[in-house]
Amino acid sequence: MIQIEDLRLVEALAQSPSLSAAARALNVTPPALSARLRKLESTLGLALATRTARRLSLTPEGERFAREAAALLAQLNALPESFRRDDSQLTGTLRIAAPFGYGRLHIAPLLARFAQAHPGLHLQLDLRETPWPDRHDSDAVIHIGTVRDSSWIARTLAPNARWLCASPAYLRWHGTPAEPRDLLAHACICIRENDEDVTLWRFRPPENAGRRASARETVRVVPAYTTNDGSIARQWAEQGLGLVLRSEWDTAEAVASGRLVRVLADWECDSAPVTLLVPTRRGRTARVQALMQFLEASI
Repeated sequence: MIQIEDLRLVEALAQSPSLSAAARALNVTPPALSARLRKLESTLGLALATRTARRLSLTPEGERFAREAAALLAQLNALPESFRRDDSQLTGTLRIAAPFGYGRLHIAPLLARFAQAHPGLHLQLDLRETPWPDRHDSDAVIHIGTVRDSSWIARTLAPNARWLCASPAYLRWHGTPAEPRDLLAHACICIRENDEDVTLWRFRPPENAGRRASARETVRVVPAYTTNDGSIARQWAEQGLGLVLRSEWDTAEAVASGRLVRVLADWECDSAPVTLLVPTRRGRTARVQALMQFLEASI
């Protein structure tokens, strides 16, 4: 007979790159997990996973079992709430994934307030370089930028302009760009994130520039510096290394304090809205619904 522990076992295997990682997620030893896996495979009469010294991957049958296991576990987790009339008394686990910088600066403090309002909840915050689309096992994902996966429920929490910035010292030494094409003669700092084309910077002209509102200027910059951490890119810009195209939420304080200066401020760059994503396969439990309402009112 299939046990709940078997469902959790295969769910952990689907979310982990190795047997050791899955064992850590389940708080068991790798030999114990391996034995449980062999027992489950014997019960089913089929192989669920292939393992090497360094890697684990699910077979097609294992992937199907993992999908159905995740759906069953989600239903089991939501079952108590279906009988609960008082939604203010939330219990269970709520897993949220968010980007490193925004998650650390904005989401973590908000979740602390949310946890105080709902002491029966167990919150898990997973900060990652690319929380979406990586974290399909989460109950909610905070994403910054364009959403391209229509299978997820998306709610915009806040607008988020992108600002082109540089330090006052850099602009004194190298001059201030007057138009986007001037960036080709400047040191640019690029951020690798969300599989975007990070060297293609797009600008819309000022309304009084005498051009069509839909007109755009696109510049293929040559990066002098590249990083996958937006906060580091902003710090490099503050230190005078070059110009950075970065979210308003991360640069506003530096601009207000004078550490950075907005460049081409009359030109509008593509925005990167802060979005809450909820996987449709899990629906909107009372926990998720409460989180959505809280974040929409707080951000």
